[in-house]
Amino acid sequence: MASEEKSVNQTVEGNQPDKNITKKDLMRMAVRSFFLQSSFNYERMQAGGWLYSLMPALKKIYRKREGLSDAMKRHLDFFNTHPFLVTPILGIVAAMEESREKPDTIRGIKVGMMGPLGGVGDAVAWLTLLPITAGIGASIAMEGSLAGPIIFLLTFNAIHLALRFGGIFYGYNTGVKALQKLKSGTQAIARAASIVGLTVVGGMIASYVKLSTSAKIPIGKDQFEIQKELLDKIMPNLLPLTYTLLMYFLLKKGFSPLKLIGATVLIGVAGKYIGIL
Repeated sequence: MASEEKSVNQTVEGNQPDKNITKKDLMRMAVRSFFLQSSFNYERMQAGGWLYSLMPALKKIYRKREGLSDAMKRHLDFFNTHPFLVTPILGIVAAMEESREKPDTIRGIKVGMMGPLGGVGDAVAWLTLLPITAGIGASIAMEGSLAGPIIFLLTFNAIHLALRFGGIFYGYNTGVKALQKLKSGTQAIARAASIVGLTVVGGMIASYVKLSTSAKIPIGKDQFEIQKELLDKIMPNLLPLTYTLLMYFLLKKGFSPLKLIGATVLIGVAGKYIGIL
């Protein structure tokens, strides 16, 4: 048991904080990641499951109640990625927390990774791994063998578990090594990660926020369509972008997300009734 509790990184260089996270802690984080979507909601998505998964590391890093409380609040921000590939992010963030990186830097790395890994996870798990393993299992089952579904389940989950448990160690070790080499350049890394994150958010706004106006202005016998003739020519998806920025501004001003969701529903119903949406 003593060897299990031995720190993954024992050496301390210069003034770097002590390394307190153990292999056992990383395994606990990987196991907890199975509950990533247990408190899924449309306000902060997987934030609750993310914090639950990260708690073994945070408890080791922040021994005082106040520091732990602040860290927990920071990690309840919006989070959403593919469940199979969340562990590399957990590992890297745990390493950054352990090295006492700035909260904005950690947040930038987390946001910058969750989008790309979410896309990669969907492509690898649902569009590649699942069809291939299911196809192999189905072909065996069609020959009348009961081994078909068993082979499918074993193969699919073996790869899934390898990604999940291997990812936590890969992420943590990568994070520690990178931070030791790039200690002075973390702000640049955070900026780059933030740019990637903002790019992902911009794409999500264009893809998922649906808002257009059906309002028309009579001009003689013709009608001037505001959406097609004006807004789309200024910039496609201008209304979704404007409304998203408005919601972000109101959130920063302290408005409740639930109230903003309710206001959005009312605006949609009223706009449709009046005929401008």
